[in-house]
Amino acid sequence: MGIHKAEAGRREKNLDMFFSAILSLENKEECDKFFEDIFTAKELIDIPQRLEVAMLLLAGKTYQEVGDVSGASNSTITRVSRCIQYGRGGYRQIEKRI
Repeated sequence: MGIHKAEAGRREKNLDMFFSAILSLENKEECDKFFEDIFTAKELIDIPQRLEVAMLLLAGKTYQEVGDVSGASNSTITRVSRCIQYGRGGYRQIEKRI
C-alpha cells in the first residue's frame, strides 16, 4: 500500500471516529465540553459563523445583509454560498432541522 493510500485510509478512519464522537453526544452541555476541548477558540467562532451565514443565505438575504448581520467576510460568505450551491446539501439538511 502506498503512502498516499495509507494516509487517506487513516484520514477516513479519523473522520469516522470524529463523526461517531459527535453522534455520541447526548445534549448541548456535552457538545459544549467536547467542542471546547477539540476546537481552537477561533474555530469556535468561525464554524458557528459559517452556519449563521448559511442560514441567512438560505433565507434569501443578500451578501451585504449577511455581512452586516454576521460580521463575516465576503470570502466566508462566498465560500458558504458555493457550498450551498454546489456542495452535498448539508446546510439545507440542517436548515430543515434547526
